[in-house]
Amino acid sequence: MKDLIKALNIFMKYNPNIHSPFHCEHDTLYICGVEPEEVSDEDKKELENLGFFVGEEDDGFMSFRYGSC
Repeated sequence: MKDLIKALNIFMKYNPNIHSPFHCEHDTLYICGVEPEEVSDEDKKELENLGFFVGEEDDGFMSFRYGSC
């Protein structure tokens, strides 16, 4: 739980007013409203340590670590 909260705090720095920040599909948690190119390299590295990565197809952040809704 702590790792997910850490990751969400990083995402919140880049768009604190996201109304619907998540999308879950096929055991994948997607983050909506945060553009990968706006996230610092340092934060991307920390997000990777926390289980998030930038998807190749839709260029958004996603994770297989936290399950699905």
